[in-house]
Amino acid sequence: MDIKVLTDVKDQKTEVLVINKFEGEKTSCELANTYAVEKDNFEGKFGQTYLLHTLGKIPADKILIVGFGKKDEFDANKMTSAVAKAIKKLQQIHAKEACFDFDVMCDYGKSAAIGALIADYAFDKYKTEKVTRVEKITFGKFSEAAVNEGIIFGEAMKVTRDLANEPAAYATPAKLAEVAKSLEGITTEIYDKDEIERMGMGAYLAVAKGSIQPPKFIHMKYSGITPKKKIAIIGKGLCFDSGGMDLKPPASMLTMRDDMSGAACVLGVMSAIAKLKPEIEVHGIIAACENMPGNNAYKPGDILTAKNGKTIEVDNTDAEGRLTLADALCYASELGVDEVIDIATLTGACMVALGTVASGIMGNDEDMISRLIHTAKESGEKFWELPMYPEYMNSLKSDIADMKNTGSRNGGASAAGVFLQEFVSGVKWCHIDIAGTAFLEKPQSEFISGATGVGVRTLLNYLK
Repeated sequence: MDIKVLTDVKDQKTEVLVINKFEGEKTSCELANTYAVEKDNFEGKFGQTYLLHTLGKIPADKILIVGFGKKDEFDANKMTSAVAKAIKKLQQIHAKEACFDFDVMCDYGKSAAIGALIADYAFDKYKTEKVTRVEKITFGKFSEAAVNEGIIFGEAMKVTRDLANEPAAYATPAKLAEVAKSLEGITTEIYDKDEIERMGMGAYLAVAKGSIQPPKFIHMKYSGITPKKKIAIIGKGLCFDSGGMDLKPPASMLTMRDDMSGAACVLGVMSAIAKLKPEIEVHGIIAACENMPGNNAYKPGDILTAKNGKTIEVDNTDAEGRLTLADALCYASELGVDEVIDIATLTGACMVALGTVASGIMGNDEDMISRLIHTAKESGEKFWELPMYPEYMNSLKSDIADMKNTGSRNGGASAAGVFLQEFVSGVKWCHIDIAGTAFLEKPQSEFISGATGVGVRTLLNYLK
């Protein structure tokens, strides 16, 4: 989709002129007021739409009115949703171009562009019949700078969604490494199996042992000009999770290509960060591998030694993500950063608790957690804090090692959090569990089914 900005679009020749209506108010177009508002009583409740043929009375062939709801309740997130709604309507009527002329007081250009690109998304790479797209839209009144920033965010989400939607045969650890190496303005180091072993990452390597696909430890770095802070973001990179020797049922395995959604999020963020140029240093870290039941696979009862020397009894090979994150967290803790954030499709327990609506968050610094929750809310995403009481560690006690990798199903998301905390040292840290929000089985809000790119907007805004 080509997105442009003009000062005034009302008199532009176009297929569809998209305008807004607040409840209890008229629109900025008299033609729309006469037919939609006065004759058909179009109220303009949030999300409602009304399509009007102009019959040549204005330069646009049609007018699409989008309900903005109550004026005092409208905000940037509602702008994202409203534009997404408009784009989907334009797709339904097979419009190729449109001009957006919204009567609002704030510069919502960033949110509008993000909404357009979210709604324009379709993963139709492997389909012979492609999805109908709107080819060109023009925003009026918004600043070009705000719209351009929204485009950067939307394109980063597309990078993430594409990677998480790709089949595991394509999105291998080697492919993630290739994508990381291709990012402009980013320096990237890729560590292979022998180097990973020399670094002492025994937990991560154990997970990778059962797959023919070799592991790739990816370290990306953005060096801001005069950085005021250093932050590491870690994405869980399980390119496919069969469950290992504790094999998943077929139905549970079907969408396990999305188990690298955290890694895809980090790649999306790193693809955008050099364009945004924040005054910070950002490290993007991915321990990429597959969890497969091959003839060299790790087994229940094995004892693993993580990078920091702590030992782990394997209670279940399907609790593999925390093992890869354990070594990645050790690595990040040694980089001299101020903060570490990991994002992962980690636990079914988080999905049970929060469904597909919110991601779980926990960590060792309440101020950092609060800032991330606030940033998520402003970004159109929802994070909900889960507890990390020391008692959750009781279910992870082992008779023969420092800890087990899993325990009781009760409080499973929090137990995973306290497990990860054992591998964080001397740094502020937050863990974001996106098990329920990374991949949708059916459409929800402005998103179609499949990968959502969750976390990209929040992390980019947080880093900015």
